[in-house]
Parts: sequence; structure tokens; C-alpha cells
Amino acid sequence: MYRFEKNQLVINIAGTRFGGQPGEFPTVLCGTIFYHGHDIVRDADHGVFDRFRAEMLVSKQAELSDNTGNPSVLHIYGRTAQAFERYLCFAEDCWDGPIIIDSADAATRMFMCSLVSEIGFADKSIFNSISLATRSDEALAIKDSEVDSTIILAYNPADSSIERSLSVLEDGAGVKEKGLLHLARDLGLTNLLVDPGVVPLGNGAGSALRFSVVAKAKFGLPVGSGIHNAVSSWTWLKNKGRENRLCCDAAAAAMQVLSSGDFLLYGPIDHADFIFPAVAMADIMVAEAVKDLDIWSVPEHPLHRLV
Repeated sequence: MYRFEKNQLVINIAGTRFGGQPGEFPTVLCGTIFYHGHDIVRDADHGVFDRFRAEMLVSKQAELSDNTGNPSVLHIYGRTAQAFERYLCFAEDCWDGPIIIDSADAATRMFMCSLVSEIGFADKSIFNSISLATRSDEALAIKDSEVDSTIILAYNPADSSIERSLSVLEDGAGVKEKGLLHLARDLGLTNLLVDPGVVPLGNGAGSALRFSVVAKAKFGLPVGSGIHNAVSSWTWLKNKGRENRLCCDAAAAAMQVLSSGDFLLYGPIDHADFIFPAVAMADIMVAEAVKDLDIWSVPEHPLHRLV
């Protein structure tokens, strides 16, 4: 374990803190709901879903968060603007923490920024994400909104090496005129969470873990990833049964924590039962390991709740 020489920024989004030295704050866990293929969704275009099951999943994540001390975020994926509006109404009724707003469609993401600003949710919304693919009209929509938190995807599809990922943040990697950190601040985004992007196993997935350490050392910003993507894209594992896949998911999550991750996009919210204990255990081990480095965990840390 280690202590970073550079001051580590701690950001607060709707009462949830991200960042700090390893072992200082518990890892923030972000579970995705209404994702592509989620079996609670009956009509992804219109946002029709099984409300009872959705409430159970959200309640379970909140319960595990309370039990372990690991803060949680509701990651809402919407295929269309209409679907997202319905999902957000649902979240307003049953969730009071931060939310990640996400879609594969740029126009829908632009609508998301406008809607959360209109209804007073902007201060608890995290835009996913600013990347090399962010278009000028989408950037303008972000700037015109009240959203001030974002995930920055430090991924270069032409080269996923550590050096090129850092270049994405610093100078735009030859694709953007400015680095994404500069661009985000120009758009009024002040709470910045860095995600290297995770490629499949065999294509350099492990570099995301080393990037976490390098990026925190260089920028002092909160860092995390969707390390679950490395597991879900592993062809060999697909035929090994659900239990094996979940074990690998939990192991990957712990690896991200041990690589100084501050937050984890852990994938389907349905997996919360497996992810929270694994991350809480990893958090405890890191917190115990850094005591000799004069790093003290906050009172709500799993170390003080579960041991």
C-alpha cells in the first residue's frame, strides 16, 4: 500500500465523498439499473418496467450501503429521452443519493442534462461521460445546463496504453484541441471523476488498474472504473456458470480497490449482494495496511462497522 505525495482531492456530490488517500474513505459503489438487456425493462424505448422489482433492487443497494459503510450511486441508463424521464420520476420517489445519467445516444444525454437541471436534480447528477467522442453540440448542452459533475473517460480507442490515456486528459491525444480535463472545466464541470475505460481481457484490461495509480499520483483526482467490463467480455468465462462469473466480478472489484480506486462502476445493480462484501473487505484491508503511513479512515468506513 502507499500514500500519494500529491494532495488528493475529495469531492462531495449530494453528500457522498469521492477521493482522498487510499484507505481514507470507503469506495463508492455505482450499480446500473435499466441497462441494455435488463430483465426488469419491458419496453426500453418507452421506459416501461417492473416497478416492484426495480424498487427491490434499489432498496437492496441502499441496505447494503448502510450495512457496510460503502456509499452508493444509482447509475440510470436510458435508451431514449422518454424512457429516461420515466426512470428519473421513479428515482425521485425511491432514491435520495447521487445518480449517474447515461445513454448510448448523444441526443438523449443532452436531454438528460436539460431535464435534471429543470427539476432541480443537477446537483446530484453525474454526467457519463466526457470523452474524445463528445460532440460540440453535446458540450454546449452540458455547458448550458446546471450539471457540474462528470465522469471523464480517459480512453483512446487507437491506443489504450497508460501514456495515451494520460494524453487524452492532458492534451486531447491529437483528437481534441484541449485535454478532457481542460474541456470539462471549460464546460463548468467542477466535480471530476476519472475513468480509464476497461478493454477486454487479453487486450490490455490490466492497464486500467495501473492507470488508477498513475492518474491519482499525477492529478490528485478521484479515479475508478467499470472493471466489470473486463469480466463480462471474457469469452472463456461465458460458459463457466453464473457463480463463476460472479466470483470473478467480485475479485475484479477488489482489484480496483487495491489499485487505489475511489469509485467502482460495478455493473448490474442485481449484483450488489456479491460486490458490496468484496469491496468492503478490500477497503478494510487497505485501511489496515496504511495505518503506518498515518492515513486514518473516516468513522463510517467499513473498518469501523464490520470488524
